[in-house]
Amino acid sequence: MQEQQDFKHRHFAHCESGVMSLMVSHHGLPLSEAMVFGLSGALMFAYIPFVKLGGMPLIAYRSRPRSIIKGLQKTLGIKMKMHTFSNPSKGMATLDALLQQGHVVGAQSSVFWLPYFPPEMRFHFNAHNLIIVGKEGDDYLISDPVFESSQRCATEDLKKARFVKGMMAPKGLIYYPLAVPDHIDYQRILPAVIKRNAKAMLKTPVPIAGIRGIRALARSITRLSGKDPRQARLFLGHIVRMQEEIGTGGAGFRFIYASFLQEAGRLLDNNRGLESASREMTIVGDQWREFALLAVTTIRKKRNDKMNFSALTEKLLHVAAAEAEVYQRILKIRFTCL
Repeated sequence: MQEQQDFKHRHFAHCESGVMSLMVSHHGLPLSEAMVFGLSGALMFAYIPFVKLGGMPLIAYRSRPRSIIKGLQKTLGIKMKMHTFSNPSKGMATLDALLQQGHVVGAQSSVFWLPYFPPEMRFHFNAHNLIIVGKEGDDYLISDPVFESSQRCATEDLKKARFVKGMMAPKGLIYYPLAVPDHIDYQRILPAVIKRNAKAMLKTPVPIAGIRGIRALARSITRLSGKDPRQARLFLGHIVRMQEEIGTGGAGFRFIYASFLQEAGRLLDNNRGLESASREMTIVGDQWREFALLAVTTIRKKRNDKMNFSALTEKLLHVAAAEAEVYQRILKIRFTCL
């Protein structure tokens, strides 16, 4: 088996949106990563204290894993085939058969067991997405969108990465499109998707999701003043890691969505409301980064210095208010195509 010669690898910010951009573009529907992310309605926030990741509460800055794949599929009417396997050998054999048939195949895997990741970047995250484009000898040829160039991965390493156990276990998931539309009715689809995502962030009834979830996390930071300083530092470090190191992170997703709003504005006859919302969302991304910097500064204080949790809480509440204002502005936009 050889690599698909017409497949073009590109470097993206996030794995799942990057994979879907590469995949649909390869099948004749060129979509930017930002457009994939926005059309799937993936922008979200959730603070879930009863679900643990490394002993700490789960904090998510986008919708759950696989939701970009499924969201884009639903929005655009893409027909996708998705396989999971209980038998690793069968899962590898199916992958080989698909490559023989000329498919490029998306796969979910663990970051930790992919040998081309530098050691300092490996951690036990089981929802990393990549594309397998061929096989040479014992090596699979991989287009991993978070790397600048294509990669190679030995069969046993890829098998281990695809069938690792634990939270968000991939279960050998592979996927590929059966049918991709040749055009998109942006005038009809974009307004509905944009307003639906804004409502999801503003009006969710769940107190740990959307803007309410950001405020719930702020309240949890306030309560750190009564806890052991070491545990408080660990919790703040966890927040920063979830925001800036796991996947694209909180600020990164806001920047991607800002790009989506800008692109959507051009497609919808240079809609000035979306252009303005794009600029404001970029500022929100900057504020998330400022919050992360303030958290790191707090963690690094000397043990005898008192940590200022109220300043962190105030900053995060300010971020929540700024982000809510963007969604409120979006909901007031009048789209002529609606």
